[in-house]
Amino acid sequence: MITPDVLTDYVRKSMPDAVVTVTDRTGTMNHLKVSIVSAAFAGKNLLDRHRMIYQALDAPMKDGRIHALELTAKTQDES
Repeated sequence: MITPDVLTDYVRKSMPDAVVTVTDRTGTMNHLKVSIVSAAFAGKNLLDRHRMIYQALDAPMKDGRIHALELTAKTQDES
């Protein structure tokens, strides 16, 4: 289990300007729908954006706090 605030902190370590929205998909806080808006995604394709997010969330994914993610990654212009 991970709280939205803790998840946001992990993302903002890599992308300080990120606006992060977290939705619990199952009531267990480990299957999450995460939307991130950041200028860091500019010029990046979808796969690279997802890689950036997975890298930022590496620790809670490895220790089991996050089991599944549904991701949306956009720039401010795209949102």
